[in-house]
Amino acid sequence: MKPIYIDYLNALDIEALAMTDAEIIGAVEAGLVAQGKGETVIEPRVHLEPDPSFHGHFNVLRGYVAPLDAAGVKIVGDYVDNYMHGLPSEFGILNLFDPRTGTPRAILDATVITDMRTGAVTAIGAKHLAKKSSKVLAHIGARGTAYWNVRLLDHLFDFDEIRVHSRRPESRDAFAAKLAADLGKPVLAVANWKSCVEGADIVVEASR
Repeated sequence: MKPIYIDYLNALDIEALAMTDAEIIGAVEAGLVAQGKGETVIEPRVHLEPDPSFHGHFNVLRGYVAPLDAAGVKIVGDYVDNYMHGLPSEFGILNLFDPRTGTPRAILDATVITDMRTGAVTAIGAKHLAKKSSKVLAHIGARGTAYWNVRLLDHLFDFDEIRVHSRRPESRDAFAAKLAADLGKPVLAVANWKSCVEGADIVVEASR
């Protein structure tokens, strides 16, 4: 029996890849194109709820992408009260396999990958559906995926005004501050959702 070597990439390894916004969007677009061409197998997600009192569940997502010659199983834990423990609401692990033999290829920390992928799909949708002249973004919600929603949308549209709203003041203020620092432009934290969305060109709802 020949030895099997499995690559492992933790969160620091993923961060060190330093993928650009364009690379992230391009990778997700390529996956969507493959799906549109019938070059993927995407099975319905499976849920595991250990105990209702834990206020969380696991999503198990399974797929095969022929152009990448890879099959994968991703497990995402989604726990709404994690902020009380100083933790993100979602964690993910991605397992990659050789689709012909089932040989394990890699284990990846998929927490930020999940956030990036969700943000990229949001941005790609707006790319094809929103007005090209859109200059005002309203974003409801400040959970993990929210950051990449705003960042990748701004990469495509370069907004003149970005407004964000979340029910918890500390959450929306911290979210706006991080975005402003990373995007290099003002981001307005808005106290109520109606003021956030009124007059916006693009509205994203990503709350609980």
